[in-house]
Amino acid sequence: MKFWTFISLRRQVLELQTMQGDNLWPLAVYVAAVLLLAVTMIGLSYVVGEKHMGRSTGEPYESGLMPTGAAWIRFDVKYYLIAMFFVIFDLESIFIFAWAVAVREAGWSGYLAIVIFIGILMAALFYLWRMGALDWGTLKQKRRIL
Repeated sequence: MKFWTFISLRRQVLELQTMQGDNLWPLAVYVAAVLLLAVTMIGLSYVVGEKHMGRSTGEPYESGLMPTGAAWIRFDVKYYLIAMFFVIFDLESIFIFAWAVAVREAGWSGYLAIVIFIGILMAALFYLWRMGALDWGTLKQKRRIL
């Protein structure tokens, strides 16, 4: 009896694998179409594109103005900090929006979770503010404000 059960189970598994393989052909067509489109676009840009090497071909474009100075300038670290804070806090807004969409299904446990989440965000923002990570001014400007 066990042998026939094993054979029956093996046949069902093979039928399931065959059915899944039949459903993958749209994915293969899609991948082929994307690859064909990418190769066509790159090939056309090579064939139709301009091939001259003028004096200013390698120069950076400065909105029609002649570039002055070096292109490699140093940015202040605070610029990167603000950009990083923006990305982090912007990402949290996505989580809060997802919670707002599912607020009825989440119930009180979801409400408690989002309150804790926002509390942690506020604590992080307060910490960054107290550490001076959000201050842009120089030391002289800070003394004038205080």
